[in-house]
Amino acid sequence: MQNYQGSCHCGAIQFEFKAPAISSGLRCNCSICKRKGAIMSDFVLAPDELQIKINQDALATYTFDSGIAQHHFCKYCGIYPFHQTVRKPGHYRVNLGCIDNLDSLALAFTVFDGASL
Repeated sequence: MQNYQGSCHCGAIQFEFKAPAISSGLRCNCSICKRKGAIMSDFVLAPDELQIKINQDALATYTFDSGIAQHHFCKYCGIYPFHQTVRKPGHYRVNLGCIDNLDSLALAFTVFDGASL
C-alpha cells in the first residue's frame, strides 16, 4: 500500500488515503463527468479510508437526478477533488489529477457507462 495525498488547486481542500500503486483510472460518460473530463480512481474508498481536511468551509456539493451521487468541489477554486458514488453510496472516488506526484494524463483508463444508469 502507498500513501497518497492531494488537494484542490488552492489547497483549501486536502485529502489523503492508502491504496495499491495507482496504474489506471476511470472516466464516466454521464452528463456531469463528461463535462468535468476528470480521470477518477478505478477503486472506491470507504469513508474511513479517506481523510479529508477542509479549510474555510471550502467544500461545496452538487447533486442531480437521483441525488445519490455527491459531487464535491471547492467553492473557492472550483476544482473537483472527489465524489461519493452512485453505485456504492457513501464511498468515494478521487480525481487522480488532484493527487500530488501522480501524472494522471499518463494513465490508461476505462470508461464507465454512467449515462445509462
